[in-house]
Amino acid sequence: MFTSVDDVSARLAETGYLASPAVATTVFLADRLGKPLLVEGPAGVGKTELAKAVAEVADARLVRLQCYEGVDESRALYEWNHAKQLLRISAGRDESWDETRTDIFSEEFLLPRPLLTAIRGDDPKVLLIDETDKADVEVEGLLLEVLSDFQITVPELGTVTATRRPFVVLTSNASRELSEALRRRCLFLHIGFPDEELERRIVRLKVPALDETLAASVVRVVGALRAMDLRKVPSVAETIDWARTLLALGADTLDETVVRDTLGVLLKHQDDVLKAAAKLDLDAV
Repeated sequence: MFTSVDDVSARLAETGYLASPAVATTVFLADRLGKPLLVEGPAGVGKTELAKAVAEVADARLVRLQCYEGVDESRALYEWNHAKQLLRISAGRDESWDETRTDIFSEEFLLPRPLLTAIRGDDPKVLLIDETDKADVEVEGLLLEVLSDFQITVPELGTVTATRRPFVVLTSNASRELSEALRRRCLFLHIGFPDEELERRIVRLKVPALDETLAASVVRVVGALRAMDLRKVPSVAETIDWARTLLALGADTLDETVVRDTLGVLLKHQDDVLKAAAKLDLDAV
């Protein structure tokens, strides 16, 4: 998909995703080496958006497996359309079981889920396995099997092997430690909060109507909040939301009243809001 690291940066920027040199380099290597990309970092820093941007750049179909506690093989790989199978069995009462079985376990009755969907067909795909750390350990074993050989065995139909491997992105908020076996199969990328200059560029890109001076003030205040001992510091997504909030309010500058009244856009816990209101010194930022 990409010819160089600079090509990654330029093409992702066209989609509105400003990648740091580390991000661009790792995406280029994942594409060139054909390795899954494991992206860790706090919520709201652009992990999922990276996969979406790569899919847009490559004109590829985005296939997303959203992980959660309790997600199982049938939700990740495939399942059979049992209702349709029962109707077919009822309609073929005069047939032998061998005839019926051959029919109901055919492609017509198969419901492919994200992992199977991603490895079938020749069209380009980006497989996003989102919030991998929220899935059970058993799902990791399933991912190991799929990501090692890019093939899935459906006992009734045989083995499906990818003729064109998808670009794979796994994201994690590090709420639990992923296995070393899974990590070994991936290139690793940590996306943290961007530096001040990059975040200012992101704000200006996402909220172009915001005054450049006010955008710089927004980024500095958010940086000061991140330096505090808060339960949940504001993410890049919340920085953008705050910039849009100030634009909607018609604010020209950041004063104590505006900041106090809009802290709920940045902070999601009352104790964080109270702490920030008490400690934040606008004159110092």
